[in-house]
Amino acid sequence: LRIAMYEILFCDDTPTKVAINEAVELAKEFGSDSSGRFVNGVLGSLVAKEGIAGRQ
Repeated sequence: LRIAMYEILFCDDTPTKVAINEAVELAKEFGSDSSGRFVNGVLGSLVAKEGIAGRQ
């Protein structure tokens, strides 16, 4: 989660959707059943709060 937040906020070469998707997939693999949804929600809120446009 922290790595994805760093990528979203500071790494302009990483597309936002890719950072979120990778974090969600890792959460699903190593977390509980609801971890993917939690990570997606937190990162989605971060993107909305910071007004980050989706980098391609």
